[in-house]
This record gives sequence, structure tokens and C-alpha cells, in this order.
Amino acid sequence: MDLIHGMIARDRRALARAISLVEGRAPERRALLGWAYRHRRDAQVVGVTGAPGVGKSTLVDALTTGYRREGRTVGIIAVDPSSPFTGGAMLGDRVRMQGHGLDAAVFIRSLATRGRPGGISGATGEVVRLLDAFGFDLILVETVGAGQSEVDIMGLATTVLVVTVPGMGDEVQVMKAGIMEIGDVFCVNKADREGASRTALTIAMWLDHKPPGGWHPPVVQTVATSGQGLCELGGQLDGHYAHLSASGELAVRRERAFLTEVRAVLEHRLVDRILERARAGGDLGELVCRREDPLHAAQYLIDKYLGGAGDSA
Repeated sequence: MDLIHGMIARDRRALARAISLVEGRAPERRALLGWAYRHRRDAQVVGVTGAPGVGKSTLVDALTTGYRREGRTVGIIAVDPSSPFTGGAMLGDRVRMQGHGLDAAVFIRSLATRGRPGGISGATGEVVRLLDAFGFDLILVETVGAGQSEVDIMGLATTVLVVTVPGMGDEVQVMKAGIMEIGDVFCVNKADREGASRTALTIAMWLDHKPPGGWHPPVVQTVATSGQGLCELGGQLDGHYAHLSASGELAVRRERAFLTEVRAVLEHRLVDRILERARAGGDLGELVCRREDPLHAAQYLIDKYLGGAGDSA
């Protein structure tokens, strides 16, 4: 397959085309992913999550600048909301990180959520594998935002960076959203604003309630636009990766990432197959006419097409 030869030759155009095929679920997708898994390098994957407006893109851009100074190559996945008209990413990848657009050692790609909850695209894990096999030292995944459903990034990243800012009540949002449980490193960005130290202290106090032992998530204050605190933040991210490697937890997280991707494939294929059969058999129209609620409708389809597998509605 010519595209795989291009990937081996580190042709960025081949990588971009491969990502498009994977995201579009083209027939070539299986061969590409099979090659990627056989040639995986197990790069560090940092998931960057946080509410809209906290400066995630600026922070990712600044971190990338630091990594490039160290000679590391970086792959960036920016997950954007889907356009309601095209289904594609709305914001675009190079709009926010134009400074690295001409750097051959940095690759930036936007992925659309396509309506998928969890703050990440359904193809994100597969694109991570392509970037890994291509040979990037580090992969940064920026999610749409933080909230009740944004914990999906934990299933893909080796390190989860939670970003907040002072003055937005985000420390409360972070605690409510359950992000405290998934964050490995916490960043209070825009720390030149009033209340930054208070926000950092509040988060640190909540983190003190975590069970002792293992990794204790640090809280780092940054100003991404000026570079303040970026060296410390990068050091903490590297420190967490070193901890995972030394403790054996890295293998556990990689197994979790593998299972997350298997689950995503199963969900996609099973749901599509059930709906296709239900539509062809007239079941969907019948359920609508009967005014069934979604829970009972879903259970009916599970019982009929999967032999009753699943929880009872």
C-alpha cells in the first residue's frame, strides 16, 4: 500500500491522507491501523482538557514550543465541535497554532466530535496510533472542554492535564465534574489574573483528600501567552510519565487505552448494524408509532437483534 510506504518515509502528506481515511472510515482504514499497531512506538500521550476559554490551545502551542527547543517532535490533535452543516471540525487546526505550521517536526490536525459525547472524536484513538507509528516523540490531544462527560480522554492518554483559570468559578466546575479523579497534573492558566493563587490553593486542598500513595497531582500556575510557568509544567508532565514507567502503571494505562479503542469499534459497528436492520425491517417506524420511550425502544432492539444482551430497561 503506497500510503504505508509514505508513512514509513515520514511523508507528512501521506500521514494527512491516512488520517482522513481513518476518520472517514474508508475501506483502507483497517490496513492502515493494522500497520500502525504493528509499528507502534508507545509515545507519551498528554490529554489536555478544561472548560472553553481557559486557553487550552495557547497552552498546547506554548508547550510545543518548549518541546521543540528540547529537540522533541510533537503531534497535536485538536478536537473541535462539529459543524452542523458539514460534520467537519469548525475551528480548524492552523487557525490557533499557526506558529508551528512550517515546522516539519510538528504535525497539527483538527478532528470533529461529530456529535460524540466525551469531548473527543470517535477516531481520536486511531489517529493517536497513526501519529505514534509515524514516530512523534510526544502526542498532545486537546479536547473540546471539561464537563460530566469529558472523562473519555482518560481512556486514551497516558497523562491527563486539566486546565482552569481564576475568576470563572472553574475550580468549582472541576470538582463537580469529577475531573479531580482523572487529572494527573492541574494547571491554573492566566495566572496573572487576580485570584490565581486562591484557585490553585483550592484545587490543591481538594487534591489533599485523595488517598495517599502513588502519584500526587501537582498544581502549576502558568501564563501561556508569556511562557510563565511553562518549564515547570513541562517538567511535571515528564515527571508523571517517569512515575508511570517506574511504577508499572504505564502498562496498565496502555491496556486501558487499547480496551477503550476496542470498545469504540464494537459500539460503532453494533449500533450501526442494529439500526440498519431495524430500519430495513420497519422496527424503527413501528416504535415511533407506538410512542415508545428511548429506553424501552433500545431494549426491544437489543432483545431482538442481540438475543437479549444488555441491561434490562
